[in-house]
Amino acid sequence: MNYYFEVLKKYAIFGGRASRKEYWMFFLLNFIIAFGLGIIGGLLKINPESGRSLLGDLYSLVILVPSIAVGVRRMHDVNKSGWYLLIPIYNFILVITKGTKGDNKYGSEPKETNKEPEKEVI
Repeated sequence: MNYYFEVLKKYAIFGGRASRKEYWMFFLLNFIIAFGLGIIGGLLKINPESGRSLLGDLYSLVILVPSIAVGVRRMHDVNKSGWYLLIPIYNFILVITKGTKGDNKYGSEPKETNKEPEKEVI
């Protein structure tokens, strides 16, 4: 959940890098929220003649800029321009690719905010 809120805090920051975990956790929680809003809209029968949910449409509008921003930062993590987000299949390959180690031209390596400390094994 922290990753989702971190992306929302950086909603219009297109510079820097986003780790795979940050991107995919945001994607997963975004999907779950949109699915839940679709169910709620269906149960409340909001706008049934068009088959669209007003709640879902509003959520999609609110989350549009943060989704693009985290996608661009994810492209930066694999040392590619954010414009690669527009190439249909190749962008999927890039978002599942491990990011470059260390610094690249887009910034330093993203830190894992929820990383557990390593335990010593005796």
